[in-house]
Amino acid sequence: MSERIIAACDGAAKGNPGPAAWAWVIADAEGRPQRWEAGPLGRATNNVGELTALQRLLEAVPPGAALEVRMDSQYAMKAVTQWLPTWKRNGWKTAAGKPVANQELVRSIDALLADRDVEFRYVPAHREGGDHLNAIADQAASDAAAGQQAAGTALGTADLPVPAPERSTPARQKTAGRTRARGGAAGAGAARTVKAKFRGTCPCGRSYAAGEPIAKVGARWGHPDCRAGLPA
Repeated sequence: MSERIIAACDGAAKGNPGPAAWAWVIADAEGRPQRWEAGPLGRATNNVGELTALQRLLEAVPPGAALEVRMDSQYAMKAVTQWLPTWKRNGWKTAAGKPVANQELVRSIDALLADRDVEFRYVPAHREGGDHLNAIADQAASDAAAGQQAAGTALGTADLPVPAPERSTPARQKTAGRTRARGGAAGAGAARTVKAKFRGTCPCGRSYAAGEPIAKVGARWGHPDCRAGLPA
């Protein structure tokens, strides 16, 4: 039996519907990100992004390879693991007798899953200490949705998307009926330094390594010293 490939996929929509995209990332045997891809969808819903991400991932993996898919979309996961058999029996109608939403994508995924050994694993999104592959796929989909540009190892993109630390931790805490940003004082997050989880490239053009201190440099992450070069 072949070793199971570990992968994650995610979709994003800036508004629902809005500028949308999909992304997937595949790891090596040690769980290190090996290759990834992301692509724009124009204006679409988040659910279309999630299903497309799964479809594109399955197309990228050889049919005979055992696969574990990590996802943070309960809709996409339940669609293909729980609801799909009933939809097929009902002639692609829901229990209410309405046509299944995003049917073309679901049918395509159904065909791609035929005779495959695929395990699906739900991973909550944006959690401190959460799944690192899902965090990369989430960031890649978000970047592609915002810029409507394809990216990935096959397209020559050198660096992995680097999830912003706020996207991997609970961003807000509710206290006594009010919403409070983590860290207390307003603006404190802009000056903080964190350790990079993955290798990346600073806006200055120089790279930084995993474990190296980084800080917000404009809209991206980079060397803390580069913040001083930003225009006032």
